[in-house]
Amino acid sequence: MTVKMKKKIVYVPMAADILHHGHINIINKARTLGTVVIGLYDDALIASYKRIPVMNLEKRKVVMESIKGVDRIEVQSIETFESILRKIKPDYVVHGDDWKAGAQNKMRQNIVKIIGEWGGKLVEPKYTKEISTTALIEHIRKSGKE
Repeated sequence: MTVKMKKKIVYVPMAADILHHGHINIINKARTLGTVVIGLYDDALIASYKRIPVMNLEKRKVVMESIKGVDRIEVQSIETFESILRKIKPDYVVHGDDWKAGAQNKMRQNIVKIIGEWGGKLVEPKYTKEISTTALIEHIRKSGKE
């Protein structure tokens, strides 16, 4: 008799406003751990700590759904991230280590507390240096002035 092992659930919260190789690095790391569920931040959540997103939620969702290794999308808002985590009970949450300080640190602390209730683990790969959506936007602004 063959025992089929349940694949681990991996939750990856992200804005993915302008997709870049840092996002792909995170998704690829998550894929090595199990079934990838992207917690795609809604527009209001992004605006609460960053700025109004360049692409709206529906456009970002279309992009994320087309990425190899993304198994499911859950729209995450300020109000729903806790309930989504409790609903899917991920074995892992994967996020770059850039959120240890700054505006997202409070969300990080809440996630650690919640997933600890069922033994979930936080995996924080090194932030991909020299790339960010904010840096890309700034580069575009500067290149338009030259």
